[in-house]
Amino acid sequence: MSSTAALRAHLLRTGLAGTVRTSREDSLRSYRLFAARDPRVLIGIDPEGEWRQQDLLELMALRCGVSADPAYTFGHDVIDPELTLAALDAFADRLGLAARRGEPVLLGTGHPHRLLGFYATLANALSAAGCAVLTPAQGRCIDITTRFGLRPHRLVYVRGVALVRPCEGERPGCEPGAHTHSPLPVRLALAAAADAGGPLPKLVIGDHGWVCGAGQLGFEAMGPADTNDPAPFVGQAEGRVSVVVPLDDSVRSAYYRPLARYVLNRACLSQ
Repeated sequence: MSSTAALRAHLLRTGLAGTVRTSREDSLRSYRLFAARDPRVLIGIDPEGEWRQQDLLELMALRCGVSADPAYTFGHDVIDPELTLAALDAFADRLGLAARRGEPVLLGTGHPHRLLGFYATLANALSAAGCAVLTPAQGRCIDITTRFGLRPHRLVYVRGVALVRPCEGERPGCEPGAHTHSPLPVRLALAAAADAGGPLPKLVIGDHGWVCGAGQLGFEAMGPADTNDPAPFVGQAEGRVSVVVPLDDSVRSAYYRPLARYVLNRACLSQ
């Protein structure tokens, strides 16, 4: 799917953009929590600005296309597909630059059930282009806060993509891993790479805590984000996240495949 028109139609047909499954109530709740500096929604970003709820609503309207009307409080949120397409182009251009330079890259996801295949396709193409796809801290344990309290998780790499799995009841080779917004996994991975003497990534590709945690530490980072995740967009607005692609991050995993093909075609990395 190399055609922009075809991809736009795909975005709207699958709910990746246009009217999305993410509820307006969920998005507004996230904006309130971010404004209150709740770490559950900061996910690794330490904002420099004040970022009141109205500021966040205006930012998300600008970067995602959600309604800027504070009186709209119920129903489904909206993502402007033109903003998604423009961000995908910027994402692809940076990916192509990384490939041409042979930059070391780190890929990680807190949404493995949905986005693992998308990132794995990118990892494979980058590796084939001569980039080192890094896997620091493979197998290391880390405690992550969940709704059940603090639980031990293990950092693993599947097809070149970092994710975490709960240590309790762990089965070797099981996929795809745990859903998490925590920035702790990327901090662990980057610290392990530094302790080993490198190489360090020139680019981190991921979502949630992966993109925010890396960006906060000064690494160039980019990835997708939903309307209820204001942190990556604030990071972008403040210059710590390079590219954020607005899209629904909870649709079927197969729906992200055309996005990967589009990005690789534009980056001249198609195989």
